[in-house]
Amino acid sequence: MTHVRFVTAEALLETFPEVVGKISVPAAHQFPLDFLKSLSTQGKLEDAVTFCSYLLPRREAVWWSCGCVRTLLGEISEGKALALLAAEAWVNKPEADLRLAALDIANRSDPDNPMTWLAFAAGWSGGNLFSHPGAPVPMPTSMTPRACRFAILLGAHFVRRPERADRLRACIADGIQLAETGL
Repeated sequence: MTHVRFVTAEALLETFPEVVGKISVPAAHQFPLDFLKSLSTQGKLEDAVTFCSYLLPRREAVWWSCGCVRTLLGEISEGKALALLAAEAWVNKPEADLRLAALDIANRSDPDNPMTWLAFAAGWSGGNLFSHPGAPVPMPTSMTPRACRFAILLGAHFVRRPERADRLRACIADGIQLAETGL
């Protein structure tokens, strides 16, 4: 059973118009997974990462991006993985305290580290963007996929060119599998 929440690729772009400028291939009137697979087979790997980041529900997108960063970076020492572990903890138990802990870690971490963006992805998965007493502003739904996308693409820059395409294809295949089966 598929866990895709859009009927067509175009519907995703209508929901998240910011994605239009980030994908070089116009969305066809086709099932989103078919569009995602076609991006991958055409070698439009960054486009496919972008599309998949927005295709998956937030929790699944964070889980997927954590796995992608692990695939891209290889072995990560536990001492350097605090932000990654915080994001994974939130996926395993999506509660407000773990979301806020991930956000706190992200805010104190290096923005040039892909794992920082995983913690932002978890931290931005709910709550408020601003907490004004009279009018709190809910977190925009685009914040989590935006951080997931950035984490993966930033992680890809740490991979040598000959291996980068294969690792990104593996990530995309994992994203397709996750969209088809769920967590």
